[in-house]
Amino acid sequence: MKNATDHAQNLLDFINRSQTPFHAVHEMKCFLSAKGFTEINEASAWNLTSNGKYFLTRNDSSLIAFIVGSKPDAGFKIIGAHTDSPNLRLKPHAGYVKSGYMQLGVEVYGGVLLSTWTDRDLSLAGRVILSGKKKPISKLIRFEQPLLRIPQLAIHLNRDVNKKGLVLNAQNHLPPIFSLQKKATPDEVLKKMVAKELQCKQADILGLELSLYDTQPGTLAGPEEEFIFSGRLDNLASCHSAMHALAESKKNDPATRVIAFYDHEEIGSETAQGAGSPFLKDVLERIALNENREGFLRALAKSFFISADMAHAIHPNYSDQHDARHMPLINSGPVIKSNANQRYATDAMSSAWFELLCQKAGVAVQKFVVRSDLGCGSTIGPITAANLGIRTVDVGNPMLSMHSIREMAGAKDHASMILAFKEFFKA
Repeated sequence: MKNATDHAQNLLDFINRSQTPFHAVHEMKCFLSAKGFTEINEASAWNLTSNGKYFLTRNDSSLIAFIVGSKPDAGFKIIGAHTDSPNLRLKPHAGYVKSGYMQLGVEVYGGVLLSTWTDRDLSLAGRVILSGKKKPISKLIRFEQPLLRIPQLAIHLNRDVNKKGLVLNAQNHLPPIFSLQKKATPDEVLKKMVAKELQCKQADILGLELSLYDTQPGTLAGPEEEFIFSGRLDNLASCHSAMHALAESKKNDPATRVIAFYDHEEIGSETAQGAGSPFLKDVLERIALNENREGFLRALAKSFFISADMAHAIHPNYSDQHDARHMPLINSGPVIKSNANQRYATDAMSSAWFELLCQKAGVAVQKFVVRSDLGCGSTIGPITAANLGIRTVDVGNPMLSMHSIREMAGAKDHASMILAFKEFFKA
């Protein structure tokens, strides 16, 4: 059994290689394959066996993996999370020249804490679509070296910034500086760099789907390495803990154990590979329909879904932004998230069930509810509960700086969540 530091470092290694959902899914495919899982395809016929281990992807950015239970109607034990994080993404015709600089136009993806993207060493990662012999093909790309920067205006030219705060216009103030003006256009320079990186012809490049990312790697921090500082903790940390819990679950189980990781949660999930799609339902139905549809419906009635997404830890400098009796603390255990308006899918029964699970695993539990005078965010929990009609609990590890380019969480909490999820898969 690894200690908390080992689990946290393994998480950092995973995140440092997962700059985009495409890279995260690629890393998970490699991990699952090494653990004996077989890749299957939605478009092919499935020949599943009892206790068989399988995974499949959609759009190369969402992934479902499962271990087939010995009884098709025994139900499903499911943990869901999401692969995407708020960031800045290149526009299709990104390049332009202004005031002697080459710049790249960007769109804001999700609820980005914009100020944190300024004055950072940034680069590009994502996927490139190339022409193939029969159809277009997708290739991962990641530039390791810093390429871009969004410089703030000097305080000498913005003397009220510390009094009034930094106000950024997404169209005017976020395009990063790429280079100084050249004879070639910025798009031509970028395309040449892509072709060199992928060792392909520029003429073969049909499309780019690139995001900006911070080149500073994640790290353990604090006097006793008790903290994790990294980008994309929301929500790759939840993906990582669920994936390891599934891969390390050994006992044969009548129920089918499942992990479902979706893209596009940060923008509402209503896409072909988001939680609002029929992706998970289709997979569960194909697993259970080795029997009949009634068996599938019986299986759903016996199922339980854990929606895993990071939670808000108490911020000591802004403690008044929390409900006084619901203040989760970093490294004090997983958080059960509740909301009377069902922005989280937790109810009293599902909350009690998860709390008992954690007790069995020897893991402390905390609870969170947003202040009554503040709006509440949401997760894939309510979406999945509505789509499948199964009991659901929303949980997550406490963190600070959520949706910043660089976030903060606890090393001990990550190990605790893995223990809780392993208990779920053996319960």
